[in-house]
Amino acid sequence: MLLALLLAIQTASSRETAPVLQFPTAGLDDPAAYEGYTARLYRDSRGNSVEIYIEAKTGRLVHLWADALNESIGFTVRDAGVAFAEGGATAWSTGGRRGLRYSLTVQGGRSILLGQWLLGSMRVERDFGYAGRVRDPIGAPTFVVDEMKRLAERLGPPYPSRLAPTVQLASTARDWTLRVSQPSLDGKNHLWLTLRGDGRTTNATLAGTVLTIRALGARPATISVEIATDGAALTPLNRRQIFSDAFRRFADSAKSQRLEREISGFELLSTKQKLIAALPTYATYFGRDMLLTALLMEPVWSDTMAEFVISAALAKLGPAGDVSHEEALGGQAIRENGAEFLKTGDRRLLQNLQATRENYWMVDDDFQLPVVAGRYFADKEVPVARKRRFVARWGTALRRNLAYVARQAAPYARDPAVMNLVSFKRDDNGWWHPGSWRDSRVGYGGGRFAFDVNVVWVPAALRAIGTIDSALRTMGQPGIENAAEIARAAETWRGTARHFMVALAPADVEARVGAKLASLPAAERAHWEAVVTRSGFPSDTLRFPAVSLDSAGRPIPVMSTDPAMWLLLERQDDARESELLRPFLLPYPVGLFIDGLGLAVANDAYAAPAVWEMFEGDLYHSPRVVWGREVSVLLAALAQGGRNRPGAIDSVRSAVARSGLQYAELWSYKFEGGVLRPVRYGSSSDVQLWSLTEIAVQYLLHSSRSTP
Repeated sequence: MLLALLLAIQTASSRETAPVLQFPTAGLDDPAAYEGYTARLYRDSRGNSVEIYIEAKTGRLVHLWADALNESIGFTVRDAGVAFAEGGATAWSTGGRRGLRYSLTVQGGRSILLGQWLLGSMRVERDFGYAGRVRDPIGAPTFVVDEMKRLAERLGPPYPSRLAPTVQLASTARDWTLRVSQPSLDGKNHLWLTLRGDGRTTNATLAGTVLTIRALGARPATISVEIATDGAALTPLNRRQIFSDAFRRFADSAKSQRLEREISGFELLSTKQKLIAALPTYATYFGRDMLLTALLMEPVWSDTMAEFVISAALAKLGPAGDVSHEEALGGQAIRENGAEFLKTGDRRLLQNLQATRENYWMVDDDFQLPVVAGRYFADKEVPVARKRRFVARWGTALRRNLAYVARQAAPYARDPAVMNLVSFKRDDNGWWHPGSWRDSRVGYGGGRFAFDVNVVWVPAALRAIGTIDSALRTMGQPGIENAAEIARAAETWRGTARHFMVALAPADVEARVGAKLASLPAAERAHWEAVVTRSGFPSDTLRFPAVSLDSAGRPIPVMSTDPAMWLLLERQDDARESELLRPFLLPYPVGLFIDGLGLAVANDAYAAPAVWEMFEGDLYHSPRVVWGREVSVLLAALAQGGRNRPGAIDSVRSAVARSGLQYAELWSYKFEGGVLRPVRYGSSSDVQLWSLTEIAVQYLLHSSRSTP
């Protein structure tokens, strides 16, 4: 026993660590806009990112472990709040476990209830939140997704006992300790949560799974919190590996708190295995997020990062050559493999329930990969020898993706009719699955053919295949099969915008906007009517591309920010560029610009009331939301290619900065006393690849100002 203890002491390590980031940050964020939400982000003993957030409005406290299993540990606090104590955390490891220990405070003289323990995959924590289960009674049975419950029942003991955590309290006169633990359903991994309190300042009792903590004195009491896992770790990248020398020199000279936070955030998302999409909600691989980030970050990161992103996507290609949208790891892999077993009875799935699964439902990422690869092969700064090595390792997979893209584009290339455009897939319920970045159910207004897929990504992918073909032939490699035919297809696909264009006469604009405003609550209607009174309606025809086409190929007239990506990837003539930019600068509800907030991601005023109702039911990509990604895309487009539109850049940047939320993934607004107030969007990620592409925007704007 003594020998075992000595060995444990020798192999254990711990270190004190300050938060890498915290939200809101003094001097950068408006705390009022966060409405009681606070978060801290740390690195554990292996350098993996750990985020801890407290959502004051619901009482939910969640720990996200951005490791190889995408794990989380969450619980709910009722009747009074808790807050982060002063100081940082202790990161430790021993044997096969690693953990983090920190402290919370409880208001003096108050009692709090803790329950709704949820240990496992962050995907289940997401589902718990999306389903509104935090409103359930604090002692409600453990939230278990249906697939896991049915799988455990089908397999029998010991699986059902693993569906809920074990909750145990040990108390003495000196202190008390609550231990919550749970294995994964297959028993291969474990998560632990430990709460400790001083018996002189707090009292703890356990009834069922509900812990009651009472602060005994008038002063705030401290509770120690420790989380632990035996899951596999990822290998982090540092800023020297991620960013170019030129950018690091710029960042060092800028001495900007804002820029330093964004660089640190990007480091938290960067590992050798993948770029993590976001913290805390999407701490795993997302193909689209990596590929879009590669395009926007190209001016600031090292030339090896493009190889890393392309190879990560190619390693996950489907048999047909399509790109994986998202991977399912750990508990989520068990859930999906178990669901397939229940459906098919294939017992081979039970041999490794944690086998990673890929999701190929999305459409846009299939065409984004050639665009990123084309940029890489066209980059003269990358040595030819390195490109040859890359082709030797990944050339076969790349050709498979390019062939898939060519097949998808072929019907329209042969017959450029609207119904031959690239379509979303149809869900079992009859809806067209939104297979591009506006992937909420209603993001495309229920449409079948997306503007961004058919006007932006498919044509750009076809052009990129030509670039790759030329580069391969120059290197002495075989070219792309049917390259000449694909080049002709690229020319045909340049004309797809005509299917999406909406043109409205001034009277029609006024009538449709008026009808939309009449449908709004009084305070909101009064605000927007005042905006229209000040700014007026256009005196000429308003033109914009529809966000999508319906099942019959007719435009669904929702104005969107998606033309910004078109401007970034393809230089337009002056007349077309001005036409595409106009909606971005027209004040909402006529256009997309909202003073003091930024750019509404959509404007549905010109669509039918049924579309308004869709967006009211799901605000994620609605007129009530600004996305940092779209702001960065537009500003990057305006900052490159010799476009001289400083007024537009300044207007957008100023509006976004005044929101106080310009570092967020997305943000919204509400009305208080008839005044529009920016607020953090409830499921917004604190650190997210897309929003951090603002790093490149800062660098581009600095470079454009520095160039004579």
